[in-house]
Amino acid sequence: MANWFVTGVSTGLGRALAEAALAKGDTVVGTVRAADQVTAFDLLAPGRAHGLLMDVTNEEMVRDAIDRAERLTGGLNVVVNNAGRGLTGAVEETSLDEARALFEVNIFGPLAVIRAALPYLRSRKSGHIVNITSVSGLAAWAGTGIYGASKFALECIGRTLAQELEPLGIHVTNVAPGGLRTEFAGEALADVGSHIADYAPTAHQARPTLIGHRGQEPSEPALAAKAIIAAVEAAQPPLLLLLGTDALKYAEHEFDALRADITLWKPVTLAVAADR
Repeated sequence: MANWFVTGVSTGLGRALAEAALAKGDTVVGTVRAADQVTAFDLLAPGRAHGLLMDVTNEEMVRDAIDRAERLTGGLNVVVNNAGRGLTGAVEETSLDEARALFEVNIFGPLAVIRAALPYLRSRKSGHIVNITSVSGLAAWAGTGIYGASKFALECIGRTLAQELEPLGIHVTNVAPGGLRTEFAGEALADVGSHIADYAPTAHQARPTLIGHRGQEPSEPALAAKAIIAAVEAAQPPLLLLLGTDALKYAEHEFDALRADITLWKPVTLAVAADR
């Protein structure tokens, strides 16, 4: 049986993943943002479900939560960076304060979790770090540039981390979902504070598209959770796990476009070689 640490288990994919792990007899330490959610999570599986109050942007709270999780479980096997939030708006419309606030949650929070957990995982030469990114971290979409940038950054951190940890027996998997039937596109979806009319045909279409498809997203969180567990339990876990038909479509389109540009401009690329 595995011991999990999952951030953001009050709703959405984090909750579905925690419930799926508990259903198979594992132990889950899950972080929440409100005190009443701690008890509710504990009751999911008394003795195996442990809710901890944590703000992912507070590094001291993150360290304390990881330390407590280690004591509660006797040693973590899987650490999941799931907590995050969205933001819509054109790049130009996004203030630096808005961008910094998003990166605090989506990048510096996961980085704090990774840094707090790795000394324990390295001491045992085992473990698995799972980063919930997004297909938006692979394929750019007008109106989600800063959100996508945070997920691009988390993708890079995970890929680099995998290289650094491979000799130590620690796995890393970046999970890139498409649309899931969660509360992502609900009231918590932030929007920039100011708008520029020129972006109405492009960036301003992202928010109504997301909200308009709420509840009709192509993928179920419970099935996504099972897919993540399958990846974690695999003998050779994937570095990248796409989830959903939309994620596959957008990622393949992005990769094909990049490959076409690389091929078309290959002569120019090679033309800059220094003479020997």
